[in-house]
Amino acid sequence: MVIGRRHFDDIHGDKVHVRQGPGTDHKIAWVFQQAGLPVEVIQEFETWRRVRDSEGAMGWVFHAMLSGRRTVLVLPWEARDGRTVQAELRASGSSSSQAVALVEAGVLANVRSCDGAWCEISVGVHSGFIEQKKLWGVYDKEPVK
Repeated sequence: MVIGRRHFDDIHGDKVHVRQGPGTDHKIAWVFQQAGLPVEVIQEFETWRRVRDSEGAMGWVFHAMLSGRRTVLVLPWEARDGRTVQAELRASGSSSSQAVALVEAGVLANVRSCDGAWCEISVGVHSGFIEQKKLWGVYDKEPVK
């Protein structure tokens, strides 16, 4: 078994089987039903990747089921509680810049870049900056280009 550098990736496909072990001979634990969801790759074994989702669930997926793109979930830990929580999408990477939209907790966004404090993201037709600490799918202080 190989343990590599942990990193984030996203699910490629609308129906991705997550297995209990690395191989098709292992039982399916659950199925991802939405393409683009970010997962943390925590282990590698041949062509299989052990992943963790934003809720902490872990399992194995075939490497081709990961796209190499970077996506994030906005405040997913807040969405679990059933509360309506929003984060401000800003015009630039500064808390003093103008808010251009409000993004609800649990929303999936594409990452354009991160400087370690702020990430430039796009959600539908909107784009802007959000504090990196409010996102799941990037590490704290991780630069993304």
